[in-house]
Amino acid sequence: MSAILLIGRIIFGGFFIMSGINHFTKLEAMTGYAKYKKLPAAKVGVLVSGLMLLLGGAYVLLGFYVDLGALLLAIFLVIAAVIFHNFWKETDATAKQSEMMNFMKDFALAGAALILFAVVAKHGDMSFGWVVSKGHLALFK
Repeated sequence: MSAILLIGRIIFGGFFIMSGINHFTKLEAMTGYAKYKKLPAAKVGVLVSGLMLLLGGAYVLLGFYVDLGALLLAIFLVIAAVIFHNFWKETDATAKQSEMMNFMKDFALAGAALILFAVVAKHGDMSFGWVVSKGHLALFK
């Protein structure tokens, strides 16, 4: 089971690390999209969200403060879903469907991040067997 947990952390954390890197390498394009979605201080928002994704993904992947990483990812995902995938404002059926799918994806990933947060909060860390994990927030102990 420890190997499966490690593989899951690599996949889950790696996905968000790559997304965070994209926020920085494609900063102008992402800023343009954020402006299109009427995000105030769009460039700052892209930089902050990129940092949240990088840190959250790295914490999860490396097993270092996994709960903090999961919480950062959940916060980002809920905010991104509401601001960027507000399907209820779309009038075009195709755009509405696309935004709804992205909204649901973000909420599902936020749910997974919250489950990960809760597991770490309950068990104290993610070091089941040989899987390396250090530190936790211990908010609910």
